[in-house]
Parts: sequence; C-alpha cells; structure tokens
Amino acid sequence: MGLPLGWPPRARDDAFLVTASNARAAHLLEHWGAWPVMTALLVGPRKSGRSLLARLFAAKSGGSVIDDAESAPEEHLFHAWNRAQIARRPLVIVADTPPPAWDIQLPDLRSRLAAGIVAEIGPPDDQLVRALLAAQFERRGLDARPDLLDWLVPRLERSHIAVLRAVDALDQQLLETRKRLSVPLARTVLAAAGLVASAEEA
Repeated sequence: MGLPLGWPPRARDDAFLVTASNARAAHLLEHWGAWPVMTALLVGPRKSGRSLLARLFAAKSGGSVIDDAESAPEEHLFHAWNRAQIARRPLVIVADTPPPAWDIQLPDLRSRLAAGIVAEIGPPDDQLVRALLAAQFERRGLDARPDLLDWLVPRLERSHIAVLRAVDALDQQLLETRKRLSVPLARTVLAAAGLVASAEEA
C-alpha cells in the first residue's frame, strides 16, 4: 500500500492507510493544485479516516479544514469558501455526504460547493479491512496472527466502524479473561456481539 504525500507507512495514529477504496480521495487531495477552485469536499463514512486525511492534507499543503460541515453555520462555510479563493489557499470541507443529499439552504453556498471536486472515501475493501485490523491490534499490543486476520477479513461487515467494534470486543475479552487471541475466541466473542454469524455458522 502506498501512502500519499510521503506519509510514513507505519501503523501509527497519524498514518492514513491507502487502498483502492480511498486512493482516489487521497490522490485528489494530494494534487490540490489541479482543483478547479480552491475548495474540495471530502466525504465518507465516520471512522473512515476522513478527518485524519484532511488534517494531513492541511499540514502538507498549508490549507485549512472545516470538519463536520453539516453542523457548521452556512454563512461560515460561505465566507470560508470565498476566503480560500481570494487567498489561493486550499480548503477541504469534510462531510458525511455531498450535496444535494446534504441539504443546503443558501443558494450561493450551494452553487459554490457544486463548483468544486468531491473526494469520496468508500467502504473499506478486503485489503484495507486487513490493514486496519492489523494496525488496531498492533496499536493495542495484541498479537494477531495471520490465521486470525484470514478468518476475520471475509466475515466482518465492510465498514470502518465494524472493524473498530470487532477489535474493541476482542480487546475487552482479553482484558477480562487473559486468554490468548485466537480464531476460536474471536468466533465466540464476535458472534455474541453480533459482528459475525453465529458460532455454529461462522
């Protein structure tokens, strides 16, 4: 997996893992000089790393970020868009979805946002699910062997939140029982949490 903008390829809190599911979004932010206007929308599911990607972009480009834009006052977004064009400094607006799914009342803001690119992070693919699992296990000091990752990847829902919930559930179980991380343990714990099929079917 390549990391855009020269970011370090280690399982760190500030490493953004890039696979096919988010490569286009990372590429668009890396090449901000080619944007038609100095503002882009970065959209994707929560826990997808969208805020991290936006922060890394801002640190590298000298631009700015407005996160959770749906909750921001529209006048604030409008003026931020205008300032970005005047100063020629890139602005990334982070949201769950792009307009028109995101209801915008100000016509002038709606037209301005429509002029920019949309960088979208999709659901994680198998490669990213595996990488996220490995990174989360490493971050918590858990020894996740390849056979466990092989078992988990095809069974978890394709969402970033499902990956985090699975690791949380296993981490909690290990804290409580001091057992070794294994496929049988994962099958029992994650089936009980409703994160994989029942233990008989998984």
